[in-house]
Amino acid sequence: MSITTWTHALAGEKEKPYFGNLLAKIAEIRQSGTLVYPPQNDVFNAFKLTPFENIKAVIIGQDPYHGPKQAHGLCFSVNHHVPSPPSLKNIFKAISQDLNIPLPDHGCLEAWAREGVLLLNTVLTVEHAKAHSHAGIGWEQFTDQVIRTINAHIDRPVVYLLWGSHALKKAALIDHPKHLILKAPHPSPLSAHRGFLTCQHFSQTNAWLKRHSVEPINWALS
Repeated sequence: MSITTWTHALAGEKEKPYFGNLLAKIAEIRQSGTLVYPPQNDVFNAFKLTPFENIKAVIIGQDPYHGPKQAHGLCFSVNHHVPSPPSLKNIFKAISQDLNIPLPDHGCLEAWAREGVLLLNTVLTVEHAKAHSHAGIGWEQFTDQVIRTINAHIDRPVVYLLWGSHALKKAALIDHPKHLILKAPHPSPLSAHRGFLTCQHFSQTNAWLKRHSVEPINWALS
């Protein structure tokens, strides 16, 4: 059967015992009064906003922001009216240098998601003020399968933007050269100066898509 939707793509994975146990564990943590980000209705926003058949590029993050009102289910993105974190500011600087696009006045990346950029964290929830607190409880198994499914079932080439050592580990799940893998240091202020700011991944992504007769991505945020 041809896979054209996330429902088809992930149905088998969501039926596995670990996935039910994962959701039950997170529900229990929320019910205990612990603040978990993003809000429950936003956890799967990356899939809601970027339909399976629309994927052109995949940006892989680690886990959601762990401050109030920041995370909303898209890696590196924050809600409107929330200040952009340092890594996101560096992403915007890199785009500005690469494509001469003005720096945006907000950090919400929903427009990219609707353009076909899957903004996927490898861990989809986190507890307040506790970075990586939900690592190792099952999300990685789920999101690795997401990457494998995209790799196997989207016939046209997809661009993977892998920033930092954590994301770079996912290259092993991707069929290269069928798909394009772009690698750079993480956009964090600790490492962005080592080549991220000048990586030109955004123009390279669009050039690759054009070569394969795919509409390029509008990286500008209005």
